[in-house]
Amino acid sequence: MTPDPDMQPQFYDGVPSKRLLAWVVDTLVITALTLVVIPFTAFVGLFFLPMLYLVLGFSYRVVTLARGSATLGMRLMAIELRDRDDDPFDLPTAFLHTLGYTFSLAMPVLQLISVVLMLSTERRQGLTDLVLGTVALNRRASTVI
Repeated sequence: MTPDPDMQPQFYDGVPSKRLLAWVVDTLVITALTLVVIPFTAFVGLFFLPMLYLVLGFSYRVVTLARGSATLGMRLMAIELRDRDDDPFDLPTAFLHTLGYTFSLAMPVLQLISVVLMLSTERRQGLTDLVLGTVALNRRASTVI
């Protein structure tokens, strides 16, 4: 079970603004990846730039979420995504979360609803989070023994 926002509010403090900053970082990373890949397509990728960006961004998000339950931007902002059992994302969950995110980006009304939900729900969940039962949390401090 994910942390209770009433008993452990520190897990949810500042998460919406951290998600926004993480999104900016991830957008820059995906843009850089796209620019690196274009020459390897003999510059034909320029004709399909939006699709190339979409495929690279989708792949980047699925791989980073499946490997560490956070994108590089999320790691930089010290947040992570967890499933309803408070476990890190596995590959199917990472894929479904990325699919929901991509779908909401394609429909601005859904993205607006998602932002409003992140700012108003007690667990700071977006639309995809609510559908999947996932949550973004401030990363737990790791202990080294």
